[in-house]
Amino acid sequence: MSGQNLSAWIDGPCGGRCGREAEGGATAGTAGDLPRWDLGDLYDSPESDRLRTDLNQAEADAAAFADVWRGRLAGASPAALAEAIAEYQRIDEVLGRAASYAQLLFASDSSDAAIGRFSQSVNERLTDISTHLLFFTLELNRIGDDEMAARLADPALAVWAPFLRDLRVFRPHQLSDEIEQVLHEKSVTGAAAWCRLFDETMAGLRIPLDDSRLTVGEALNRLSDPDRAVRERAARAIGAVFGDNIRLFSLITNTLAKDKAISDSLRHYPRPGSYRNRSNMVEDEVVDALVQAVTTDYPRLSHRYYALKAKWLGLEKLEHWDRNAPLPSADDRIIPWDQATRQVLAAYEAFDPRMGTVARRFFDHAWIDAAPAPGKASGAFAHPTVPSVHPYLLLNYHGRTRDVMTLAHELGHGVHQVLAAPHGYLMSGTPLTLAETASVFGEMLTFRALLDAETDPARRRLMLAAKVEDMLNTVVRQIAFYRFETLVHAERKSGELLPERIGAIWRQVQTESLGPAFNFTPDYDVYWTYVPHFIHSPFYVYAYAFGDCLVNALYGVFQSGHAGFQDKYLDMLRAGGTMRHRELLAPFGLDAADPGFWRKGLDVIAGFIDELERA
Repeated sequence: MSGQNLSAWIDGPCGGRCGREAEGGATAGTAGDLPRWDLGDLYDSPESDRLRTDLNQAEADAAAFADVWRGRLAGASPAALAEAIAEYQRIDEVLGRAASYAQLLFASDSSDAAIGRFSQSVNERLTDISTHLLFFTLELNRIGDDEMAARLADPALAVWAPFLRDLRVFRPHQLSDEIEQVLHEKSVTGAAAWCRLFDETMAGLRIPLDDSRLTVGEALNRLSDPDRAVRERAARAIGAVFGDNIRLFSLITNTLAKDKAISDSLRHYPRPGSYRNRSNMVEDEVVDALVQAVTTDYPRLSHRYYALKAKWLGLEKLEHWDRNAPLPSADDRIIPWDQATRQVLAAYEAFDPRMGTVARRFFDHAWIDAAPAPGKASGAFAHPTVPSVHPYLLLNYHGRTRDVMTLAHELGHGVHQVLAAPHGYLMSGTPLTLAETASVFGEMLTFRALLDAETDPARRRLMLAAKVEDMLNTVVRQIAFYRFETLVHAERKSGELLPERIGAIWRQVQTESLGPAFNFTPDYDVYWTYVPHFIHSPFYVYAYAFGDCLVNALYGVFQSGHAGFQDKYLDMLRAGGTMRHRELLAPFGLDAADPGFWRKGLDVIAGFIDELERA
């Protein structure tokens, strides 16, 4: 794993994986037998002889690689450079395999001290090994643009053009080898340590509620209970526990924001979100256009929908614990896991049998961990691991319709990762903005299939309302999160933020985004604490809105009967990280740089709300 790739793991567990926050569902226990994953395809245990051998061999290979290539890349022929990159990728993938295993093991039970120790030990070992490789990308980026362009004319090196293109995005922000090495080696005692503290603290919290002591995920699930009194008790209990720990969470947030500001200043990034945008291979201006489009449409989208929801619930004002409340006539049936599996696979296979075949592999093998468990990471994610193995999916399945949509979402990631794997470790991964495309598209396929099969008007209305809520959570809520991060990081430049100030910023963006239908009680001011993206992956969250709006526009093209859509769509997924968003969308006649592009995606949500208003 290279210095650049390893930093994603050191800075937090989202490195390479795509996930979503816990939004609340229902208590588990009646959803049938739920699968647990088998990580044996990576390693059979933390004491694995293969793991120990892999790390020892990788250390020797990395040192030998440095002896051969350090200081020699500038004069290397195109064929020699291609050979070096191939060897670099081979070593990198061995490290990635070990990192994947440690991270997935930790995600399955971060409350186990032995697992925490093992995960930290692996991260430290990988940092030590990858220090030998750090020079490689730095030296590649010191080759001049004209010289690199001339070498890329050679077919031997041209196959690595996407890797070099994306690497050189960071060329203006590269520091001296000595500084890069110091930052790299200290990362395990800096940001990574604070991220681990956050994870272990959050996993260890217990929420006292109705004579029970619930995990954070279990308590958040109560916010979707049909009984408003239960929702209120859960919300206040969550707020009380978060409030008791607010100084710690504020310290973690302040420290990581300052750590990022130092790094951004050294690297001359123009603003706190610029590194993430470079990583996503998207221009700052395109992100600005997305944020502007969504915030401008708050009244047309979330404000309008939640006014409807308040009326449906018979309330003058919604409290924050009503945001995910089921509608009065909502069907509270538990959807068994096997039924959810059939529904999602049927939607994938109806779109294209080839996609269904890939999706089915996740169920035929132990690649999914769906059972809620103490110490397990909340929410859900898909982890690509390494191309020579396969992805893994983590869910917390409670048997609600939203859990079925989450399964469809994460399975989309998994299918994407499988299809892109042939490009190899360095070029199979996609930027976050494009990584959300397959997941959100999978959700849309599943939703449309279920909606089309429903003949009861009342049930269709409930399904449509649930979909609108999911889309608002994906678009409006995530852009509000992005605004929160932007304001916190901007204000942190002037000094440490008190917990009360962070809470005030949180309330400000929630009020702006959710609208006048809501009354926010003071206990909600601490709810920013549980969102892991703020800790592990700053400015990650807009990728959800990017992906949702992109898919809405893309699905519109599909519905229009666009010739060869399925082939073009699968080609887009197979491209992995070899193409940028302009190239990938061009076959569909779409361009994310077009100011009207985002409006197309938001119009879909507005259209659903129009339909609900008429119902």
